[in-house]
Amino acid sequence: MPTKKRIFKVIFHNQGKIYELYAHHVSQADLWGFVEIAELIFGERTAVLVDPSEEKLKSEFSRVKCTYIPMHAIIRVDEVDREGTNKIVSTGKKGSNVTPFPNPVYIPPGGDLV
Repeated sequence: MPTKKRIFKVIFHNQGKIYELYAHHVSQADLWGFVEIAELIFGERTAVLVDPSEEKLKSEFSRVKCTYIPMHAIIRVDEVDREGTNKIVSTGKKGSNVTPFPNPVYIPPGGDLV
């Protein structure tokens, strides 16, 4: 009996916008501080209506086998029953060229990492 592939919805910040992607594989990357997202899921082109934000995402990630998102940019990861529409949502801030610098991992006062 074939097992059904798991579907994840990943929401993250990227260049002042919020991205929402669906993928079959999400895990901690071998690169420290990154989340690995692979096997991205995009809707079929057989539909009469085409969502421009999904088409933009499809072209942006068209040749991407696997993407690595910084851990501090991830807002949420959910396992869902079925795929939805990938989208890009504006954060509402206009004309901002400032990107927040990532915060370091919390180290307790006087604590050693070893």
